Amino acid sequence: MTEISSTGISRRGVLLAFAATAVAAAPTFSNAAGFLRGAGDIRRIRLVSPRTGERLDTIYWIEGDYLKEAVREISLFMRDWRTNQVRDIDIRTIDIMAASHNLLDASEPYTLLSGYRSPQTNAMLRSRSSGVARNSRHMVGEAADLRLGSRSVSQIYRAGVACGGGGVGRYSGSNFVHMDCGPVRTWGR
Repeated sequence: MTEISSTGISRRGVLLAFAATAVAAAPTFSNAAGFLRGAGDIRRIRLVSPRTGERLDTIYWIEGDYLKEAVREISLFMRDWRTNQVRDIDIRTIDIMAASHNLLDASEPYTLLSGYRSPQTNAMLRSRSSGVARNSRHMVGEAADLRLGSRSVSQIYRAGVACGGGGVGRYSGSNFVHMDCGPVRTWGR
């Protein structure tokens, strides 16, 4: 593991990642109600779950305001699909995911492999793999394991690191990237 910083999420890093893509992203969101009112700053997340077959494409933030219903919808989507338990997903993690996606300039949604994990699910996964943390940030709604078919693990990893907002792990052998809103750090090959 390479330690980049011992501080928590860098709001500036996430905001810079959004700012870097604002000009390119604006036409994509031209039908958003806020954008039509002159709002130039929105955040969108697109996800698909291979486990449940569900898809999500939602704008969750407009001009500095998180849309509560959209954030609830994201939390429901990122539930523990094994137990059907839902936990609020930390908005900082959602921001990191969305900012990374914008930096990648990808049109496809992220494939969500794991969002919230109940303690029971985490214990089961730990019994099967040494790569699952005992006190995983997944159990508190602060992490996501993601992949994109059109981008390599290294590309997604670099985008996550560029946000400077939390932990980013590269799991090349399993073809996914972990992103969380914990201390800024990196790991994996």
